[in-house]
Amino acid sequence: MSATDTAKMNGGGVISFIEKAGKKIPDPIIIFMWFIVGAFALTALIGGLTFETQGADGSPITHTIKNMTDAENVVWFFDNALLQNWLGFGNGILGVILIVMLGVGVAESSGLFNAIIKKLGTRLKDTYLAPALIFLGIMSSIATDAGYLILIPLAGLLYAGLGKNPLIGMAAAFAGVSAGFSANLIPATPVDVIIGLNAQIFAESQGVPFESSTGEALTPATMHYYFIFVSTFMLVGIGAWVTKKFVEPRFKNVPYELPEGMDLSNFAVTEEEKKGLKAASWGLLLSLGLVVALALGPLAPYENAAGKVVTPYLNNVILLITLVFTIVGAAFGVATGKFKSLMDVVQAMIAQMNTMGYILVLTFFCYNFLGILGYSGLGTYITYIGASGLSALGLQEFPILLIIGFVITTGLINLFVGGLTSKWMLLGPIFVPMLYQVNPAMTPDLVAAAYRVADSSTNIITPMMTYAGVILAFMRKYKPDLSFGDVIMMMVPYSVAFLLFWTSLLVGFFAFNIPLGF
Repeated sequence: MSATDTAKMNGGGVISFIEKAGKKIPDPIIIFMWFIVGAFALTALIGGLTFETQGADGSPITHTIKNMTDAENVVWFFDNALLQNWLGFGNGILGVILIVMLGVGVAESSGLFNAIIKKLGTRLKDTYLAPALIFLGIMSSIATDAGYLILIPLAGLLYAGLGKNPLIGMAAAFAGVSAGFSANLIPATPVDVIIGLNAQIFAESQGVPFESSTGEALTPATMHYYFIFVSTFMLVGIGAWVTKKFVEPRFKNVPYELPEGMDLSNFAVTEEEKKGLKAASWGLLLSLGLVVALALGPLAPYENAAGKVVTPYLNNVILLITLVFTIVGAAFGVATGKFKSLMDVVQAMIAQMNTMGYILVLTFFCYNFLGILGYSGLGTYITYIGASGLSALGLQEFPILLIIGFVITTGLINLFVGGLTSKWMLLGPIFVPMLYQVNPAMTPDLVAAAYRVADSSTNIITPMMTYAGVILAFMRKYKPDLSFGDVIMMMVPYSVAFLLFWTSLLVGFFAFNIPLGF
């Protein structure tokens, strides 16, 4: 790419437009603040409006929109703002999100995730380097920052050590970490919990059954597990193919430089970390044994008085996963000397909670807005209007087009609005009930899966991604004149390939009626 092309791309091109437009979009918290004000204002204008929707049995249901500025409704808002509409919303979803982060916090603070990435990364053979980096990148989603801050620079070092352009390895790792963010082999990751539990809220608040296409009740944390399990291996293969066919040929002869004094052994696993990994292995065996004992004992399935099979271990899978992370992380931390007392483990949990401040503020305004939508009937009315519009276009007969349309819509929005959670809070409450009303085959788990595909695939080609500047800084160590436009052009083949093949996989699951999870 010439200097002229780069300047043109950065000055007045698409990338510049996306960056400028994205910066003008308010933070999602501010958006939800205005949404609450807007909901009060809108219901003041259309309060008392009645409309009819079709019930599950085909009979008409009459709805009336409440005027939220009426005294009794203002009292309802203040009475429920803290407990029912925030802390207790969705049967305490906020608490579940916080709990799962405790175990991840212990494992991350101990240094376990960093050591695993370094251990695996430095043992890879040349032939398998790109697919392995992509796989590690995908798996690093459970470790929040580790993939971005450890794996991507490590990939550059590994390729430099082999005499190859470091940008090739960093691009492959970046694709796995960011574009493959929603895939994983581990069930009930923080992403699964946040997407699944909120999908349940979005559905049930608008009277949409939280069930799969077969009519079975969905488990929020594992409702996508089969899909993301298969997705992991597919994305590794697609990513490796893109690296070999597009990225490597383009950059293998591009000159690069090694920073002065760079130590290619900088990411070597230390003796303390080796000792910690051995202890973590024993901790993993112990924790898995404990989980099995609980699943076969106190948390074993049973049949209740109504004749329905209850599976307590699945209902509590989030706590069980948290338990595993805590035990394994603590074992690693004790062996390496990071944790010298139980209080150090507690401090690791506290440190993780300190990073959740934004989530607390976001959920306060988001959940209160959702509470207003449900209580006032405004949410049902928005769903009714949108569903009527899509039905008028005849799309109710083409559910696959609905899936593809939602993927494209989410992917475009992701170019301007970053953040998986905040964007799901914006889109989920509208599209989960709306698409179901258009066609009942568009179940909550299917819509949520489509969201995950689109959000992940386009992360690597937007300047609004949280780590965009960090990734550029890492890559500039080897090529100082690299622009973010160059980075985006480097990542476009990954983004397009992931979006096409991942969407096709989702359509395949839907077309052949394969369950997305359990």
